[in-house]
Amino acid sequence: MAGRIPDAFIDDLLARTDIVELVASRVKLRRSGSNHHGLCPFHNEKTPSFTVSADKQFYHCFGCGAHGTAIRFLMEYDRMSFPEAVEFLARQAGMEVPQQARASAPSPETASLYALMEQAAACYRQWLRQSPERQRVVDYLRSRGLSGDVAARYGIGYAPPGWDNLLKALADPEQLIRAGLAIRNEQGRVYDRFRDRVMFPIRDRRGRTVGFGGRVLDQQEPKYLNSPETPVFQKGRELYGLHECLESLRKPPEILVVEGYMDVVALAQHGIHNAVATLGTATTGAHLERLFQVCRDVVFCFDGDRAGRDAAWRALENALSVMRDDRQARFLFLPDGEDPDSLVRERGETGFRHLLADAEPLSEFLFRELSSDADLRTMDGRARLTERGAPLLARVPGGVFRDLLVDELARRAGVDREHVLAAMEGRGSPTGQQARPARADAAQAPQRRTTVRLAVALLLQRPALASLAGEPRRLSVLSLPGVPLLVRLLELLQEEPHLTTGAMLERFSGEEHEAALWKLAAWDHMVPADGVEEEFVDSIRRLEALLAEERLQDLHERLQQEGLNPQEHAEWLSLLQARR
Repeated sequence: MAGRIPDAFIDDLLARTDIVELVASRVKLRRSGSNHHGLCPFHNEKTPSFTVSADKQFYHCFGCGAHGTAIRFLMEYDRMSFPEAVEFLARQAGMEVPQQARASAPSPETASLYALMEQAAACYRQWLRQSPERQRVVDYLRSRGLSGDVAARYGIGYAPPGWDNLLKALADPEQLIRAGLAIRNEQGRVYDRFRDRVMFPIRDRRGRTVGFGGRVLDQQEPKYLNSPETPVFQKGRELYGLHECLESLRKPPEILVVEGYMDVVALAQHGIHNAVATLGTATTGAHLERLFQVCRDVVFCFDGDRAGRDAAWRALENALSVMRDDRQARFLFLPDGEDPDSLVRERGETGFRHLLADAEPLSEFLFRELSSDADLRTMDGRARLTERGAPLLARVPGGVFRDLLVDELARRAGVDREHVLAAMEGRGSPTGQQARPARADAAQAPQRRTTVRLAVALLLQRPALASLAGEPRRLSVLSLPGVPLLVRLLELLQEEPHLTTGAMLERFSGEEHEAALWKLAAWDHMVPADGVEEEFVDSIRRLEALLAEERLQDLHERLQQEGLNPQEHAEWLSLLQARR
């Protein structure tokens, strides 16, 4: 297994990469001042809102919010994995990725499996066109409302009846078994896994065929048969239709998660190209991380029966751990007896989109299910709600969304916030303690321009400013929103003064502060370039003044209550004199 790529290597790699050159090789850009502008490649637009900064070495779209370093651009635009993007840039820069951290490039054996899967997909497509059963299959697809164009776009094929069609065509039993395309029984006989089924190739994000789903044409069982786990296919990570979705919509505003291949294809037939399906498994955290990499809104679409609601609840449980503040999940429950395939054929694109607009937010579904058999008119019911809800809320990453969920659970249960937090942390009820007040920074959001925010923004623009800030830890006692992040940035840049803006932002990838840092990096703070240093120093001075004021207030209170020792008294006088 590949190890973690060292931060120092990533820093050096980004310092040697010209993001303008990289992006310009794929997107038409024009220079405007120190930046370059063009039409965003991640959403459809007529007026350019996509900016690439040569100074900061990152891109940002003011239309859809897409942003990132050269690594993120390759991941989003070329659909590479993180290690693949690093490998690509390293080759461009003439660098060698540390051996222990190298991306696990496909071994010759794995590469041969990818090639074999493509050959199998070609066979299935050919048999759809030329098999004696062709008309029967075509009639079936037409009865489901599919056109030839959509079938071709999704690479739909056909596995004819018979035990050895693929074995004869590809003539490599051991590799076919390894690829999950053939089976060896207890008697040692090898035969095709898929027989007399419509075949749906499962493609990874890069468009490589990694598995198949086969659907019967009649009432046989099982209705759907999926490829088993193989060296190139893991059901808990891949999503049917994601590649095709991203081919149609480079940056989809939302992605719809449905249950079957035919649902995905039928929705595409009716103009809804942003649907994907899990592969016979529950929606996993890995699935959701993959989806949230390409959009910020996910809608789960399930049948309205008990089985559908159970599947939705499993999806919700897995979603909680990845629900950062910039992400949203909703749930759409279909009328009884309907699935996306039947519903979109009945109501059309417009009718289906109307249903999507009414999808239920995750928070509402969560509390509705938690309260389903808890009578909130009674103390017992409210206690049950708290007991059930607290462990689930504990899974949610820290942030505003989690705070709001805690507040809502406390409101519904009729308890104060501290009781919910205690239950989330596995502590007993907070007896003898004053209830913790609601977070001031959540209720009173800072103004757009604050001293801390400006300091961080200027630091992101010119990382070398950190050398002018003095000892960062002295600021950590300030009770201002954003101070811990500012202190962390200052410490990082003082320890590693070579870091560029892009490298610094890459360090925070996947962390809770990532979104805020990107916004500040793209923020127009209106400070001219020749005034950046002076403004930063002034910001630090203002923070020091606040620090002195807080210290003076603390000493003054202690003077009134318990007195001060001689050293503290001298400090109090000095601070008092400085304020005057």
